[in-house]
Amino acid sequence: MAVWDDVVGQERVHAQLAAAARDADARVTAEARRERPPDASKMTHAWLFTGPPGSGRSTAARAFAAALQCTSPDRALGGEPGCGFCDGCHTTLVGTHADVEVIRTDLLSIGVKDTRELVRRAQLSPAGGRWQVIILEDADRLTEGAGNVLLKAVEEPAPRTVWLLCAPSIEDVLPTIRSRCRHLTLRTPPVEAVADVLIRRDGIEPDVAMSAARATQGHIGRARRLATDERARARRATVLKMPLRVEDIGGCLKAAQELIDAAAEDANQVAEEVDVKETEDMKAALGASAGGRMPRGTAGAMKELEDRQKRRKTRSQRDSLDLALTDLTGFYRDVLALQMGSEVALANLDVRDALDRIARASTLEGTLRRIEAVVACRQALDSNVAPLLAVEAMAVALRAG
Repeated sequence: MAVWDDVVGQERVHAQLAAAARDADARVTAEARRERPPDASKMTHAWLFTGPPGSGRSTAARAFAAALQCTSPDRALGGEPGCGFCDGCHTTLVGTHADVEVIRTDLLSIGVKDTRELVRRAQLSPAGGRWQVIILEDADRLTEGAGNVLLKAVEEPAPRTVWLLCAPSIEDVLPTIRSRCRHLTLRTPPVEAVADVLIRRDGIEPDVAMSAARATQGHIGRARRLATDERARARRATVLKMPLRVEDIGGCLKAAQELIDAAAEDANQVAEEVDVKETEDMKAALGASAGGRMPRGTAGAMKELEDRQKRRKTRSQRDSLDLALTDLTGFYRDVLALQMGSEVALANLDVRDALDRIARASTLEGTLRRIEAVVACRQALDSNVAPLLAVEAMAVALRAG
């Protein structure tokens, strides 16, 4: 399986990255033979991958990193870098390659301290691979100070270092950084292509895969979770009941509270899976006794861990709530399609009765106002409005139509 197989529905991006990987391979091979490197105009030291959530930005970046590290002997016979089977490809894809650093954050931002460590690493030569590759999956979460620290490393890169930055849009990255990167825009993959990946790679039943891909409108990660996680399906079912439950003020407030509770429960479940092990590992590393008593001088480290876990939980709850609002937007988008008599495929066929009911009971203008109310709620949450207050205001607006 070639490394590009999971880059779904991105033919143009695939072609550009494959050409760059060929140029990069030719350059490294020539240098190893002490020959003059060929013109490698398709390869550059910094790349910016942008696209809507679920488009596969980080997947494309990982595939490119694997192609850069490919050591397949077939390359000497004209084969493409990125075979998927050699040690360089395999270790990159599973996350164990010594010269490929993948940075993602489960916090709200990436600060100066972490970025300085990345910049320090970027100055090193590859330990054993062909390139030093740094994948920054959440470049949009760099603080302004962290972005300025990163800028110098991108301006003056080491000869064998490649930066792969991922962000939802080009506006999410500092202008001074994005001007020094080659920009690739990914699109939302077709529903059929996402379903095919779920069937082929995850062994999901075809009807379940198609239903999940259609419900998430081509978001690969969400489709996989929806197809494999019962909790995700239950949360989505709760969200899609909301339009039918805002017939009076009491129903609005109750539906808003349930939406907040569902997001909190989702965040708690994620925390339970990570926090306990993380805390135990920290205690063991600090030399806790068998009874759990911590040595002197370790309280600060434990407090820092607790603060980090609290910030991560807040981020997780916001992400879960944002996901619910995305599902709600999709519901009203389907309502709008029915009201306009559009032939566009519906995302929420499993709740077709509810869609028909809302479509008959409201107008086009009312549906558009409801979509605007959901968007306004997301903007309020981005501005740190109390989640319950923002969702209650949205629920009342949904009732008014």
